[in-house]
Amino acid sequence: MLQNIGIPGLILVLVIALIIFGPSKLPEIGRAFGSTLKEFKKSTRELVSDDADEETIAKKEKKSLT
Repeated sequence: MLQNIGIPGLILVLVIALIIFGPSKLPEIGRAFGSTLKEFKKSTRELVSDDADEETIAKKEKKSLT
């Protein structure tokens, strides 16, 4: 979906955001969005690493049983 926006669409979205929120609120919104995205990525990495850890433990248990 985001692949089809292009440069003109991105500029239009930024201009609309500037009009709606104003120049003083825009940096705060960007910062909040960035921190939210950072937390989401961190949680995703933790979930993936937990799954990988569980798979490793299961493989070790299988090897010890045989």
